[in-house]
Amino acid sequence: MIKLYNTLTNRKEVFKPISSPVRIYSCGPTVYWYQHIGNLRSYFFADILVRTLMYNGLKIKHVINVTDVGHLTSDADTGEDKMEKAAEKEGKKAEEIAKFYFRAFEKDLRKMNILAPWKWVWASNHIKEQINLIKKLEKKGFTYKTNDGIYFDSTKFKGYGKLANLKVDKLKAGKRIKVGEKKHKTDFALWKFSLESREQEWDSPWGLGFPGWHLECSAMSMKYLGNRFDIHTGGEEHIPVHHTNEIAQSEAITGKKFVNYWLHGRWLLSSDEKMSKSKGKALTLDKLEKRNYKPEHLRYLFLMTHYMKPLKFSFENLDAARNAYLKINRKVIELRQDSRKGIDRTKQYDKEFLKNLNDDLNTAGALKVFWNVLDDFDFSPEKKIKLLEKFDSVLGLGIKEMKQDELKIPREIMKLVLEREKLRKEKDYAKADILRVRIKEKGYILEDGEQGVRVEKA
Repeated sequence: MIKLYNTLTNRKEVFKPISSPVRIYSCGPTVYWYQHIGNLRSYFFADILVRTLMYNGLKIKHVINVTDVGHLTSDADTGEDKMEKAAEKEGKKAEEIAKFYFRAFEKDLRKMNILAPWKWVWASNHIKEQINLIKKLEKKGFTYKTNDGIYFDSTKFKGYGKLANLKVDKLKAGKRIKVGEKKHKTDFALWKFSLESREQEWDSPWGLGFPGWHLECSAMSMKYLGNRFDIHTGGEEHIPVHHTNEIAQSEAITGKKFVNYWLHGRWLLSSDEKMSKSKGKALTLDKLEKRNYKPEHLRYLFLMTHYMKPLKFSFENLDAARNAYLKINRKVIELRQDSRKGIDRTKQYDKEFLKNLNDDLNTAGALKVFWNVLDDFDFSPEKKIKLLEKFDSVLGLGIKEMKQDELKIPREIMKLVLEREKLRKEKDYAKADILRVRIKEKGYILEDGEQGVRVEKA
């Protein structure tokens, strides 16, 4: 029995799929720059969801959108289009910008062992579908025209703001959005007119322009997953505006419930603030790799905290995740060489692992079970490694690929290692710790074990 926390109802619910396969839509990247590690946490969370459902024997149809037009710098439907702005800044076409940063994003997902979706769907390839949705909304009386576009009249949709529990009458103009020519504070753009020259623009029944950001997700999810589907995921920042507007426009068209379960991941924090590109706090996977961290270390860090809890990033925390990962690597290698006989506790541990996963994707609890298996001396090594590999179909740490790296340690490092060992034998631990720090600064880490010290590339 799988339980998921549904933002729509503000409670944990038993997951009941509409049919097979389970249909999932995840809000994807706006491809105007590199995705930072805070963005990657959102896709990691969706990946754990997909892997957990598959671990339960369910088939999945997962769609992720790619926003390459219409995402303005303000939720108030004002400001520059992020794609147009990036293209102008880099002196390239918007299409070139989109393809370049999408390829970089895909590369990061592969490194993080995040499964590719059933379909990537691009906003610019679905303009026709978006225009057709506006026509339907117009026919039903949900739209009106201003000097800069076609807007959705939020007051005509009963229950607007139910996802975020918005008290619309108490919203102050200018706090969430500026009114301008809009009739109401919470109205939003479906189609924006081209008031000045821009690269991305299309003809429509209302004039030359481009779609609003919210419209693409309704149009593409409904095309590939149907008018009603199982799960929609995204970051917590999507709740008050983007997902609220998705629900309004979609249900206004069909008159029926749009999505059964809404799941939202919390932010990755940097110095108690959301990690974001606009605030200059954008740490990318590439930057971590240049500091000798592996993508697996970041994935392990994400596994340690529930997706609905904010995760404060620090290099101290990442170091702890790296050390834990290296310890797993060493133990797995030793386990493969262990020919002892032992007890088969597969069913017991598998039940515990699944129980944690099915409790709203409790990866921290699942990870604890993983460690219990790894450290169970009486558990048959042969059965143990098979179970760990099965667990890894969800955890995604690459257990099958773990091997002892052939590491050539520079003479300078070995000299420090031997000097440290001598100090440890003399019980001069303070000086030994100083050498450990010096060794780490030079790009190597030490792990002390029963068989002596182990040197790893940081």
